Amino acid sequence: MPPSPHETRFAVVGNPGNRRVAMFTDAALAAGVPPPRVLAWHGVLTDGAAFRPGETVRIDSPGEDEEVEWLLRGATDPTRVEGTARWYARFTEAVRGIAAAADAAGATLLDDPGELAVLFDKRLCHGVLERAGVPVPPSPTSGPQAPPVRGWDDVRAALGSPGLRRAFVKLAHGSSASGVLAVETAGPGRVRATTSVERTEDGRLFNSLRVRRYETEAEVAAIVDRLAPDGLHIERWLPKASQGKRVADLRIVVVGGRATHAVVRTSRSPMTNLHLGGVRGDLAAAREAAEASGVAWSEVLGIAERAAECFPDTLCVGVDLLPGQRWRRFAVGEVNAFGDLLPRLTGLAGSGAEGLDTYAAQVAAVVRGQARRGTRTARDERKGAPPGCR
Repeated sequence: MPPSPHETRFAVVGNPGNRRVAMFTDAALAAGVPPPRVLAWHGVLTDGAAFRPGETVRIDSPGEDEEVEWLLRGATDPTRVEGTARWYARFTEAVRGIAAAADAAGATLLDDPGELAVLFDKRLCHGVLERAGVPVPPSPTSGPQAPPVRGWDDVRAALGSPGLRRAFVKLAHGSSASGVLAVETAGPGRVRATTSVERTEDGRLFNSLRVRRYETEAEVAAIVDRLAPDGLHIERWLPKASQGKRVADLRIVVVGGRATHAVVRTSRSPMTNLHLGGVRGDLAAAREAAEASGVAWSEVLGIAERAAECFPDTLCVGVDLLPGQRWRRFAVGEVNAFGDLLPRLTGLAGSGAEGLDTYAAQVAAVVRGQARRGTRTARDERKGAPPGCR
């Protein structure tokens, strides 16, 4: 029997005062659950974590804190792009320590450390999805056996492959479009990249809120060569559907195996991230367009659920779904461990999360006892789904 709200006790590893922690705390209180005990990422990274028997442990994003960013990445300026390989090594080490502490205390973990390690490596994540039959953009870098990208020469060689004259080049451990380049080639020496990366005269790279274009191969090569030591992932740039003369994609949040929330993101640039000038689109119109092209909305949500199914011991993921032109085909671009930051967005009709935001939906899933049953179980009960990724 699942615990009652009053019997549920959360511990959150996060940054105190951060909006994510605040919204999850509000969701817990609204559900009648005691306020979560917050373990600061700074303290966890310096002194380790300690939990209490029976606590349910949520690992939240370590982002938006300069001191934590320095501990993870070693960069004094949080806008610097480089350092993601160090961030990944330190973050996954810390998550393993959190898991060991939770296990020792008899606490329940909502985020599996091995799955988080895959989710934060775009190459591994892409390979897991591909092997599971989840539609993804073709990529020469996915999976553990793929050769590393050592620099621009390797990227240029990949761009010469059939179907890869337009590709996204991404930091393997990046997030929020950091270090992403949308690269187009048109013959020898003709290269253009669209990106939020700002390159200084001395070659350092910074994240910017302004999307810009680099029009020469030398400029693009200099950025790629600077990023390559941190690890790069390459995937085909799929032509996407549009809405209101802007390219569009979908962020779908999956909680306990069910697609609970969805938002359309639109942009005039290849990157639809809302902080880069993207805006929320019309979800009802997207659904109508998909169904007019012969794709049932349940099928669209099902692709996101199949992607989440590959991470059955992680309660919540945000799936970036790429709609093909005219909304006829869909592919998974990324699966995000911390993809639930969608303020004021309530649940989809029929999802069980109607009227709930993404955080309230997660609290409800825990109270229902859904959290450690695995996403596959929840989806099987609803749809009679085939076996998942394991």
